[in-house]
Amino acid sequence: MIDDGNMTEPKMYAEVIGDPISQSKSPTIHNFWLNKLNFDAQYHAKKVTKSCLADYLSKRRDDPNWVGCNVTMPLKELVLDQLDVIDSRAAGVGAVNTIYKNHKKELVGTNTDVDGFLEPLSALLADNHYFRMARVIGTGGAARAIVSALAPRGFSIVLAGRDHSKAAEILDALKPAGEHYAVKLTHYSEPTDFEFDDREGCLDLIINASPLGMEGQPTLHFDWSHAPPGSVVYDIVTNPLETPFLKSAKTKGFKVIDGLSMLVGQAAHAFNHFFGVPAPRQFDSDLRLVLTK
Repeated sequence: MIDDGNMTEPKMYAEVIGDPISQSKSPTIHNFWLNKLNFDAQYHAKKVTKSCLADYLSKRRDDPNWVGCNVTMPLKELVLDQLDVIDSRAAGVGAVNTIYKNHKKELVGTNTDVDGFLEPLSALLADNHYFRMARVIGTGGAARAIVSALAPRGFSIVLAGRDHSKAAEILDALKPAGEHYAVKLTHYSEPTDFEFDDREGCLDLIINASPLGMEGQPTLHFDWSHAPPGSVVYDIVTNPLETPFLKSAKTKGFKVIDGLSMLVGQAAHAFNHFFGVPAPRQFDSDLRLVLTK
């Protein structure tokens, strides 16, 4: 289904599409920036199911006021064969999270998740490390973007999913350089007696790129015996902002990164594609206050 509501569009508008979609914070982010810029445009959330994706794009393609949309679960991979152009970033990831119209009025698919995910890690990645490892949980479009972001930056990746074969298929498809492994999600739910070696000079990330822990979804069960000392724990879920996974990590003394960091970062790149101007990032601290009320 496509839920358009009863809105009246301005001259220019963009959207975020997915199913479910009511939890999305993207309209708050983009409309905050549009208001700061006094820009005559709006951004909406639209529920679009898998079966109605083609119909949605067909209607929006011919709408002169529509400038594009963000794409969230479960559509990031399904949309690939519905577009006119897939840029190199989205092709490399194998998933699209942003669609916009180019000067030829073609629908272009790109992926801003990579840059958004890396943004809060920039200071850490600027350092040199003897070894880098990321334990990534999830097998959707966001997980694909995260693997694509980390592998070229020297990480060995352990990708975990409820379906072990899907995790293996993602690694086979992306063919990231280096040594990488696919495991079942249950691998991390049971304690381990593995003794980690000296982690000084190493960078370890533990990343939830799945919906687990999101409002209305099952909790992510992760036993912290799998986390090397000094690990950084990153959860891309934004509703709730402090997930049980992050709360647990804090109690164990790990540094944490919440999902707003990635969400705002990827939104800024998409905003430029939609509206042709940079997002006013100087107001990020105010935006975070708005998003966490």
